[in-house]
Amino acid sequence: MNILHISDMHFGSRHWQGNSATLLKKLNSYAADLVINTGDNTTDALEVEFKAAGAFLKSIKCSHVISIPGNHDKRNMKSQDFFRQYIDNSDVIYPLEPINCTKNKLFLDQYTTGIKENFTDINFIKNIVINGETLLVVCLDTSEVYKDNGFIDKEILRSMSHKIEQLNYDKIILLNHHSILDTDEDPLFNSRRVVEFVRKHKISHVFCGHTHRLSLMKSTDLYNDHSFIQYKNGSLSSCNAINDTNMFMFYENLGEKDMKIHLIRIFLQGDELTFKDEIITNIHG
Repeated sequence: MNILHISDMHFGSRHWQGNSATLLKKLNSYAADLVINTGDNTTDALEVEFKAAGAFLKSIKCSHVISIPGNHDKRNMKSQDFFRQYIDNSDVIYPLEPINCTKNKLFLDQYTTGIKENFTDINFIKNIVINGETLLVVCLDTSEVYKDNGFIDKEILRSMSHKIEQLNYDKIILLNHHSILDTDEDPLFNSRRVVEFVRKHKISHVFCGHTHRLSLMKSTDLYNDHSFIQYKNGSLSSCNAINDTNMFMFYENLGEKDMKIHLIRIFLQGDELTFKDEIITNIHG
């Protein structure tokens, strides 16, 4: 199973100054089985930004392209409508008992003008078949409306677990925007809940973005005999701070003994893009 991982495209004022066609050509050259996009599709969650991000994602030549929202994608009351219209309209998983939810602005006033969907979280599960194996892609929405910090609702995790337990699958991976292992100035407030969720469902691979900084980390719980790797990608936006990691990743033979991680760094010089491919092979060491 070969997976292409992109993140933090920031369509809008912080997106590419370079040629997007060149970038798409490079992305498509990997012929991935699955493309995952771990959030911040837009800069300010404007409709024109969602529309541009959606058109870019639809230009990626892959049968399975899965995208989740990030904190920049939840900056106005219509964000959830725009995401579903232009990025992904998968069936959202609603809380089993909404009264138990504590996440800020999880439900908007149903009478607010112009809002089609008053539930702001976009949590869903994709069940896809790759090379004869069923892969469950669990997508958690760790972002809150109007905030950069992350928050995951305990009731939402319970509802996601309930859904997972009804499904049959061979492998399972998790996508969430905020990191659950390391932190930054805008962290996931209650990341321990997600770590427990990962352990409960024996998830070995977790993918995220958010900080625009590369980070590959392995967590081992000796007491519960469970390990997982978190892959935190850089950014596909070239108008950020000088220390940002402009890149994407390609996971060749994910989870196998001969697995390779390709770090494709991107350098922008005028309208020209230069790519540098670095390969990591000691993933299980």
